[in-house]
Amino acid sequence: FLATLTYDTLRFEYEDFPETKEPVWILGRKYSVFTEKEEILLDVTSRLWFTYRKNFPAIGGTGPTSDTGWGCMLRCGQMIFAQALVCRHLGRDWRWIKGKRQMDDYFNVLNAFIDKKDSYYSIHQIAQMGVGEGKSIGQWYGPNTVAQVLKKLATFDTWSSLAVHIAMDNTVVMEEIRRLCQSNVPCAGAAACPALESDVLYNGCPEDVGLRERLTPWKPLVLLIPLRLGLTEINEAYIETLKHCFMMPQSLGVIGGKPNSAHYFIGYVGEELIYLDPHTTQPAVEPSESGCLPDESFHCQHPPCRMSIAELDPSIAVGFFCNTEADFNDWCQQIKKLSLVRGALPMFELVERQPSHFSNPDVLNLTPDSSDADRLERFFDSEDEDFEILSL
Repeated sequence: FLATLTYDTLRFEYEDFPETKEPVWILGRKYSVFTEKEEILLDVTSRLWFTYRKNFPAIGGTGPTSDTGWGCMLRCGQMIFAQALVCRHLGRDWRWIKGKRQMDDYFNVLNAFIDKKDSYYSIHQIAQMGVGEGKSIGQWYGPNTVAQVLKKLATFDTWSSLAVHIAMDNTVVMEEIRRLCQSNVPCAGAAACPALESDVLYNGCPEDVGLRERLTPWKPLVLLIPLRLGLTEINEAYIETLKHCFMMPQSLGVIGGKPNSAHYFIGYVGEELIYLDPHTTQPAVEPSESGCLPDESFHCQHPPCRMSIAELDPSIAVGFFCNTEADFNDWCQQIKKLSLVRGALPMFELVERQPSHFSNPDVLNLTPDSSDADRLERFFDSEDEDFEILSL
């Protein structure tokens, strides 16, 4: 019990999973509460959990030393991206067990998110990269902004060598994704660089990764789809489709939440979403000299939170990870089948080629100086109260 005193958890009552015949879905895995409760909790605990932190080095040297009150969507962005890195380097079957010595690649992944300026996906990097997207440091992000920022940061992560695609205008263009993933650029394969403890850098990348680059026919894909599923509340017609996203083996979950309060959704049971909540302030963690970390505070060791799907803010981003081309082809087939499910309204369109009404590919990339960036930001982010439906 004393351990909980270091968290802001005393005001919460964490409910256990309901005794229900309904299956529990966690990121593409199906469980039964009656026979697999321990497996469910182990799967949830194994996800990397990023929360508010305090007393980290000042952002930009003179900025905030805590993200309490403003960083929840940035932390959710870290969680969905960390899940992509876990799938990339450790695999979906990997589990974190308290007290068990973890492999070096696990610490490489974790170090990529530590609260310091030279970690690839740190709160420092996300906040500073967000300035280019029109967000001042300490300003609240919506799901689309954090997706755009993570895409830019991923270009520096040569160890993971990810192809990050953000599907705008509710449309996934298969041709664009294949072109991105088959660009045949040098890739530091996960298996190709087993990091020794002595050559691990804190930013999550083995030092001599450049020497071990190899060509790969398909760069692992992180696909993020910002969506608006209603005006002020989620349209019920999308609920079945949203549930199906958590059933897909490629699922990275969903970032969103309640208005101006972000959560990382990892699954559902019945009519409730299962999520990890970043709204707990913990002290910043310093890496040891070996590059290993005291890592228990990065794993949520109580039953996860749940909320009614109907309470979900309509502004979300859905994430998928396709490690191989076969994974992507399988994902496309599942999305096509989804359109046949009765009572399920498609959340986005899957097309082979770019529709003619997409006049300029730069609009899709949301370049910071694009006038469309502001328009799309208004369209996808729920922080603007004067939200209006725009004819696209």
